[in-house]
Amino acid sequence: MITMAVDVMGGDYAPEAPMEALCQAAAQYSDTKFIVIGDEARIRELGGAKLPDNVEVRHTEVVIAGDEEPVRAVRRKPTSSLVTAATMVANREADVMVSAGNTGAIMAAGTLIIGRLPGVERPALAPILPTFDGRGVLLLDAGATMDASAENLLSYAYMADAYVRHVLDIEKPRIALLNVGTEDSKGNAVVKQAFALLSQSPLNFVGNIEAREMMAGCADVVVCDGFVGNVVLKLAEGIGLGLFSDIRTVLTQTMSGRLAALLVGKRLRQMRARYDWAEHGGAPFLGVNGGCFKAHGSSNARAWFMAITQARKFIANDLLHKLTVAMGERRVSVPNSELGEGRT
Repeated sequence: MITMAVDVMGGDYAPEAPMEALCQAAAQYSDTKFIVIGDEARIRELGGAKLPDNVEVRHTEVVIAGDEEPVRAVRRKPTSSLVTAATMVANREADVMVSAGNTGAIMAAGTLIIGRLPGVERPALAPILPTFDGRGVLLLDAGATMDASAENLLSYAYMADAYVRHVLDIEKPRIALLNVGTEDSKGNAVVKQAFALLSQSPLNFVGNIEAREMMAGCADVVVCDGFVGNVVLKLAEGIGLGLFSDIRTVLTQTMSGRLAALLVGKRLRQMRARYDWAEHGGAPFLGVNGGCFKAHGSSNARAWFMAITQARKFIANDLLHKLTVAMGERRVSVPNSELGEGRT
């Protein structure tokens, strides 16, 4: 039995969207126990006459807002829905947590309460982005650590390698480093050092990659710091939403356009589903010593359901153990003396 702690109070459409998704997930995944954390009266109201047998409610009305300073909020609000979920994972009362709340607060709770895997200095947020070939690409870090070191980037690559092998079923993932050019000499000092470390590793490192190449399927994993990754992630989301909105406008302005839409409408809907971030669900914080998933702040019920599904798959595939093994392999391949004083 998998046990999942779900913070239904975070996100733009809470608690309605997460509760709709959770009721659907509880009906579909009978092997999973869901501990729902939030305002009990509202949860039971949204859950209907009777919640499924595999759903348990933990009441709290305390919520960490999106604009609160993460570490301070986590420490000052120990009974908040987000911190309660993290505490359950830390105490092994739950295997994994899912929240659409404050990203920084989830990162802080994951690091301070759940803790980090051995050898991990900074966890990374790792969403799967769509690609033109339909395979997808794992991007990390997408916003957890803004000033990652070269050693952090190397750790991300090792964890990503294990994650992609077992989630996307790619035997030997191609790992690339996001840079301003493909030449070995490009980038700032951190990126150049990371390039050297990755080149010396046993990973399938394919070199530098430019942002415009990501969606072309040139790599299975793209590594970068959280500042760059978050900018790339939000740009990709914005382009996708704007592009399909523009297509809809063009096809509905004239009679000929509406006729064309009848002919290609099914194909366009399939394309939109491929590039819809909601279909890719949430993103794990890789490096946290327990399951810790972030759903998009604007998640609707569909996006929430996919985030819950991904979190369940993370535990079912024993990915925490596999990530631990991957970090052990990293320490063997790159001795501590080569990583700098005090780093592991």
